[in-house]
Amino acid sequence: MRTELPARFPTWPLAATLTTQSLATMAAYSFPVVAPVIAKDLQVPGTLVGFFISTVYGVGIISSLLSPRFIRRYGAVRVSQLVLIATLAMLLACSLGSVLSVVLGAALLGLAYGATAPSSTHLLVPRTPSGVINLVLSIRQIGVPLGGVLAGLVMVPLTLHLGWRVALLCQTVPVLLALTMLQLARERWDIDREPATKVFSKGMLSPIKILRDSSAIRSLAFASFVYSGLQLCFISFLTVHLTSKASFDLVQAGRALAVYQISAVISRPIWGWLADQYVTARQLLILQGLIMCIASVLAGQFAESWSPNLVLIVCAVAGATASGFTGLAYAEWARLGGAQRTEATGLGSGLMFTGVMLMPSIFSVTVTFFDDYGLAYGCAGGLAALSGLLLLVSKRSS
Repeated sequence: MRTELPARFPTWPLAATLTTQSLATMAAYSFPVVAPVIAKDLQVPGTLVGFFISTVYGVGIISSLLSPRFIRRYGAVRVSQLVLIATLAMLLACSLGSVLSVVLGAALLGLAYGATAPSSTHLLVPRTPSGVINLVLSIRQIGVPLGGVLAGLVMVPLTLHLGWRVALLCQTVPVLLALTMLQLARERWDIDREPATKVFSKGMLSPIKILRDSSAIRSLAFASFVYSGLQLCFISFLTVHLTSKASFDLVQAGRALAVYQISAVISRPIWGWLADQYVTARQLLILQGLIMCIASVLAGQFAESWSPNLVLIVCAVAGATASGFTGLAYAEWARLGGAQRTEATGLGSGLMFTGVMLMPSIFSVTVTFFDDYGLAYGCAGGLAALSGLLLLVSKRSS
């Protein structure tokens, strides 16, 4: 039987899961931050460095789906420690400084990176009062953009002074510290682990079977895929779009992307608070889909005639929705999953990673073939609106 746990605001479990997510994401995003330096040193085209993130998320799809059984048997803390160990392995492998070691490092991180969300949900939900669950999971999701910000703050100056290999090794210090601190809480926080759970069995892919349960879950699955894919479309193409079509210089375009990211960080706990106090997470996800559609269509029309301030407003709205939705989505996966919330969250994470992998690639092909950002953004925005409408229809029928 599962142990019932007291539910009060989970300050320390939240801090632990937020730290784990931030450190793992910082390691993953360190490569794009200093891509030109790494590419020059490895003597490969700079664009190839972008495949590092693709590899992390691609392999992460596997760990998202397979991790729930490990979490149930060994506990969320132990699996979080495995995420940190994988982060260490990635940092050490990549610091060897060869193309092969970098590819190996990306795969090693991906083998555990997909477990961050299901392990966090497994740890936090039983310890969190229902009245703040959306807020708590939204705060934890700040770890993703926060990790990206930390990567920029840490990697750039350290790379300039010490080189990118040493800069990666410097990240091992906080990772080791977090790994040690988790061990101190492991026995107390992993009290609900189920040692009898068989990890390698036919049920390993049970997260996928959850899709059969209801139309509400299937519509959430589609929205998770589309919203996360659109999130990465904005991140991947915003600066090149503004510099090539709207006459922004690199500094102005970088400022627009920063506004997008900052809006995502600020909005996540606000969305969570609203979902706990006034409306449901699902209702907000519906609203977000419609708003990000409008933002996406407007972004596709960026041109020289647009005022910089208006561009920044659109970027802020896009960041608050296309990048601000994830905490609400994970809370909804946990709610719909019920007793299988760990498996449901793993499925949701895998679908988000798949969206991150596929939609930017399709977006890129569309822009390259038609030379039209408006068409690419319009199609992506249309999918977001369709996702919101499907969430609405399935809500009414459930």
